[in-house]
Amino acid sequence: MFDRIMFAHTIWTVGLIRSSVLFCWMAATSTGPITQAQAQDASDGKMRPNIVFMLIDDMGVMDTSVPFLTDREGRPVKHPLNRYYRTPCMERMAEQGIRFNQFCAMSVCSPTRVSILTGQNAARHRTTNWIQWKNNNGGPRAPKDWNWLGLGATDISLPRILQSHGYRTIHVGKGHLAPRSGSGSNPLQLGFDINVGGESIGQPASYYGAKDFSGEGNRADTSVPGLEAYHGQDIFLTEALTLEANRHVAESVAASKPFFLYFAHYAVHAPFQSDARFAEHYRESGQPAPAQAFATLVEGVDRSLGMVMQKLESLGVAENTLVIFLGDNGTDAPLGGPHEVACAAPLRGKKGSHYEGGMRVPFIASWGRPNANEPAQKKLPIRAGVIQSQIASVADLFPTILELVGARIPEEHVVDGQSLSVLFSGKRDTNRRESFLMHYPHAPHRSDYWSSLREGPWKVVYHYFPTEVSGGSHYQLFHLDNDPYEQKDLSRSQPEELKRLTAKLAEELARHHALFPTDEKGKDLAVLVPE
Repeated sequence: MFDRIMFAHTIWTVGLIRSSVLFCWMAATSTGPITQAQAQDASDGKMRPNIVFMLIDDMGVMDTSVPFLTDREGRPVKHPLNRYYRTPCMERMAEQGIRFNQFCAMSVCSPTRVSILTGQNAARHRTTNWIQWKNNNGGPRAPKDWNWLGLGATDISLPRILQSHGYRTIHVGKGHLAPRSGSGSNPLQLGFDINVGGESIGQPASYYGAKDFSGEGNRADTSVPGLEAYHGQDIFLTEALTLEANRHVAESVAASKPFFLYFAHYAVHAPFQSDARFAEHYRESGQPAPAQAFATLVEGVDRSLGMVMQKLESLGVAENTLVIFLGDNGTDAPLGGPHEVACAAPLRGKKGSHYEGGMRVPFIASWGRPNANEPAQKKLPIRAGVIQSQIASVADLFPTILELVGARIPEEHVVDGQSLSVLFSGKRDTNRRESFLMHYPHAPHRSDYWSSLREGPWKVVYHYFPTEVSGGSHYQLFHLDNDPYEQKDLSRSQPEELKRLTAKLAEELARHHALFPTDEKGKDLAVLVPE
């Protein structure tokens, strides 16, 4: 359906926000008036690297013009969706950095966000569902003790550790880490020095500044806070948040403080409201209005990436700033059904489903301006223009960042993630576990009450309550090297492999101290290993 859609666009030049003037994010030539030579660790005199996370809500691996999927030889393959979306700044970042084609997140948002900030798999931290801001939304047979209160004020977190090491910690955008009754509803309670826009809500009431980023009736309680200066203005939420992020980065540099910017966009989450800056690009696409609006949201966050990178250049800190761009779960693009090959095509499924389209997300890591002689880049070299094919996940960011800044993981804190430093160099990490555990003991969503395990090319899915979605079986088994789009269930034809992987899944859930859904009598269920 997308083959007829072709967009010509430049990788190197993007339109300046709210102006017809064009600017270039030119990493090779920019010289800023301020350098960060002042931002040094007093103990050893070495410059501490800045860190930027740009986390995009509901952006799947196919919601971009950057081709992440590859052929059997590891060469990138452009699919029709890559020709539909326009993300030139992501393309630029992928050229100067490394991208992962098997980077996994939890299939819904709050679990991923807690995993990023703790380094733990959701099965361990037990925030296994998205958090409803005022009610426990675990579902009728969810484990009663699941952690619906999310990340708390006394929990160990990445921003709290960085804060203790002299970093200015900046939260901009979506929080969704705890309900309003939870101690972590305000990111300031989690180790952030600054919070703009973050609280318990999972989506904005409105993307429009002219409407005060607010809603009416029952939507009034989901207004985006902290942006009163933009109320009544003709400005889109994505742009307003970017201006605030850049302002706080500039203030940190002026104060000679190394910074950690956790920039979590509300986009591209529903409501699918069109960003007028980009609407014309999709008007003749032949796609329905919601899909066109979704594409403008995607292009908006790409523009935001370009603005942040340009700001790092102008401040003279690009060479000393690590930038990581990723999605929080699979796509929620309004194109096709939840278990079809549609909105994440050629991958199957979408956000909330047990297929790869629900868990595979875009991931790019790059230094703001590559320079192999920069001390921080010597410590964490990133190979440019390479696609890393090893499995990695959101829990890996926590140990990676602490390793970079020289901070120790607290002894009492269990971390499931593994450092990405070897993978960033473009090499294979032979000591790395080739697996990803996903645990969703909840309903209702696109897929209900399930767990899955990736191990190398194999993937097993266990459905606690067999349904039509699972073919009436507890089990699904896929070999993703031979069947990357999950079209052939091997659970009946490969009984020994099914038994081995299901036993491994049960073992991993036990190792993570996972909680399970219950039967009609309230008794905990368990993964049944086939005989």
